[in-house]
Amino acid sequence: MKTIITFIIVFGVLVIVHEFGHFFFAKRSGILVREFAIGMGPKIVAHQAKDGTTYTLRLLPIGGYVRMAGMGEEETELPPGLPLSVELNEAGVVTKINTSKKIQLTNSIPMELVRHDLEDELTITGFVNGDESEAVTYPVLHDATIIESDGTEVRIAPRDVQFQSAKLWQRMLTNFAGPMNNFILAILLFVILAFMNGGVPIKNTNHLGEVLTGGVAEQAGLKENDEIVSIDGKNITDWNGLATVISENPGKQMKFVIKRNGETIDKTITPKSEKSGKQTVGKLDIAVPMKTSLTDKVFGGITQALDSSLAIFKALGSLFTGFSLNKLGGPVMMFQMSSQAANEGVTTVIALMAMLSMNLGIINLLPIPALDGGKLVLNIFEGVRGKPLSQEKEGILTFIGFGLLMVLMVLVTWNDIQRFFF
Repeated sequence: MKTIITFIIVFGVLVIVHEFGHFFFAKRSGILVREFAIGMGPKIVAHQAKDGTTYTLRLLPIGGYVRMAGMGEEETELPPGLPLSVELNEAGVVTKINTSKKIQLTNSIPMELVRHDLEDELTITGFVNGDESEAVTYPVLHDATIIESDGTEVRIAPRDVQFQSAKLWQRMLTNFAGPMNNFILAILLFVILAFMNGGVPIKNTNHLGEVLTGGVAEQAGLKENDEIVSIDGKNITDWNGLATVISENPGKQMKFVIKRNGETIDKTITPKSEKSGKQTVGKLDIAVPMKTSLTDKVFGGITQALDSSLAIFKALGSLFTGFSLNKLGGPVMMFQMSSQAANEGVTTVIALMAMLSMNLGIINLLPIPALDGGKLVLNIFEGVRGKPLSQEKEGILTFIGFGLLMVLMVLVTWNDIQRFFF
């Protein structure tokens, strides 16, 4: 249960923060956000706010999404012959269109749809009360709402509030805002981690940080700030080299050359053996030295965020030199990582969320149709060409990109299942 809750929180926060970026800048650009959903699948509750957005909580607690006016895949289908009802104001203008069998409007007029234009003319035409002798046309209010088949009430999407009606730079910013929010979240979380950990590790040194009380290092006479010159004749220049040598030699007597206050000291120390997953590693019970000032913590957190992004780019680059599904991970791997993080505590969960947030931001900027990066490429193409790609062609590209991503996701998920459970 702890793992499930951790997974839901981590995955949910990442996606909600991402989608809020799109939401915020769409609003700023005059684009109607018809729905902001937390979760996926069937609707549990919904509330339509005065800003025109319907906020919904959905059954599956994984992720969320925003529905922006004019994004074709998010529109409500109204085929001719559809039975529906309309609610009119005192001026005889439609304020609400109900297509749901779950909702009954007390003062509505039943209608069989003939045609509609909810983008430009703002009219709806149909046979009223079963009378097919004459089709009646009603004007539709610009801010009218439509109740969809699942009972969700959202605003209609007139042309002037659609995505394509915004200026090019506004659309580009709206597309970029999701990954941007993930980058901001990652940096913030890495800074928080620096404060929680009491500082930022100094990795480019061979000096010891805190020597834990009662541990192997203290019993061997090591002290904080001792410089480890060499181990078994191997020169030690930084913390990573020190940690690697110790980790690879559990239970083995090793000769340490140490400098303390200008004096060279020789010691024989045996790292203790400790289980780490399926491996046995060596430990000395020492901590990495830390920078602890306020500015060190802030800038150290930012540096860690940048280091994380560089590691992700390096991993992506390795896919081109030698592609393997084992280099990728899907929801199953995220669940496994959430399980490990939940067992190790809050700090590890925050570190996982920071790393995944940076990962999500970078992956979404890849120039693949259906991802934000693919949309930005189309925006740039529009700027160079002077006019946008037709919606039909853009829809085909998006469909192809989405299809390829789904195939890759299925393959990655199946590979993860085999790795972790078989």
